[in-house]
Amino acid sequence: MSQAGKSSIKRGKPSYFMSILGVTLVLFLLGIIGWLMINANKLGNYFKESVEVRAYLRGDLNPKDSVALMNYISAKPYVKSVEFVTKEAAIKSMAQDDQDWNKVLDANPLPNSINFKVKKEYLNVDSLKTIKTDLELQTYVNDVQYPEALVDKMNKNIEKISLYALVIAVLLSIVVIILIDNTIRLAMFSNRFLIKTMQMVGATRNFIARPMNIKAVVNGSISAAIAIVAIWLIIVFLESRIPYLNTIHDNFSLFLLFLGMLVLGICITVFSTHRSVVKYLKMKLDDLY
Repeated sequence: MSQAGKSSIKRGKPSYFMSILGVTLVLFLLGIIGWLMINANKLGNYFKESVEVRAYLRGDLNPKDSVALMNYISAKPYVKSVEFVTKEAAIKSMAQDDQDWNKVLDANPLPNSINFKVKKEYLNVDSLKTIKTDLELQTYVNDVQYPEALVDKMNKNIEKISLYALVIAVLLSIVVIILIDNTIRLAMFSNRFLIKTMQMVGATRNFIARPMNIKAVVNGSISAAIAIVAIWLIIVFLESRIPYLNTIHDNFSLFLLFLGMLVLGICITVFSTHRSVVKYLKMKLDDLY
């Protein structure tokens, strides 16, 4: 009987390497998808805030009126950045795009303008129409233009992409939870004889479950930490190779992503471990084989 007990303990000796590896890989996959979704959202916002609205002015304004109008527009809550563009600067910009432009016209037909970019919250058709109406009521504003068709199409495409990304994120989260649960349950299956042996010698459920739950917290933390470090190294590498990624880098969003990975890794690991312990405690010894 003593030899059988020792044999059972030996066979049930905890081995957590594969469970840590499995949870790490799953959390790594989830983290990569999360990072891609963050970048996709940031990219959408970047495109939105790159749209320029141009308020063309009447004639030549004196400096006092120009400053007053600039201050008026700058004070609006929808303005992200604003720039005063003189007719001379406008014609230089156009001449760079078309070298033969100066050969067609002798005089400069371009007006002075105040160009500004709108915050992403206001980049929709209704808000832009309201902005256009308000500015055209100003005495020195002759016309207000913005790429209306582009804005409408951009918003529709971003809404579709966001919806698809949300569906993918929900499905992926469900798959990740299932995979982690199955990985932990498989690891605990190899410990079923140890759990039953401890119960047979008089250990209570809490006494048996407590150290395994603590170990589950440690293992979940280790798995999440390894996955987070691996993702961070990949992000650093990609941003060094693709400088554009630095413009949409968001430390706060990454912090929330990594925190979510840590919490998910610990919670699912503990839940699956505790459930497996309770399951094997309720089973008869013969059913363990």
